Amino acid sequence: MLPAMENEITIILYDDAVHRNQVTDLWENVFGYPADYNAPEVVIDRKIAVDDLLFVAVEGGAVVGTVMAGYDGHRGWIYSLAVRTDSRSRGIGSMLLAAAEQALAGQGCIKVNLQILDSNAGACRFYEANGYGVEARISMGKKLA
Repeated sequence: MLPAMENEITIILYDDAVHRNQVTDLWENVFGYPADYNAPEVVIDRKIAVDDLLFVAVEGGAVVGTVMAGYDGHRGWIYSLAVRTDSRSRGIGSMLLAAAEQALAGQGCIKVNLQILDSNAGACRFYEANGYGVEARISMGKKLA
């Protein structure tokens, strides 16, 4: 990858030794994570144990955004797309999403899913602007002990 010019955004794979603290801070600021099982440190550790589908947007050496993707051989998933508040509306989220989609397609994925809170109208608009649509589904979950 070429070195970034000043104020240029680059999307790169997450490097734990370089990015952990910044990603943790970003996720805490954007998502809050009140549940222990969603603590950024836990999520990062579990993700990097499975695969490398975690990307960061970097500007001037600082992490300004992230996206995590997953592929189970049937469907791709988008998780934890976050952009620093002071870096929004610059196309960074779309760049991160495109990087995740490209990585998923490279693994043979043909469909991507994601979940957002129905109260998050801004996220709905963002994903619709990036080609996603609401599907008639019911999202269910179960916490395992």
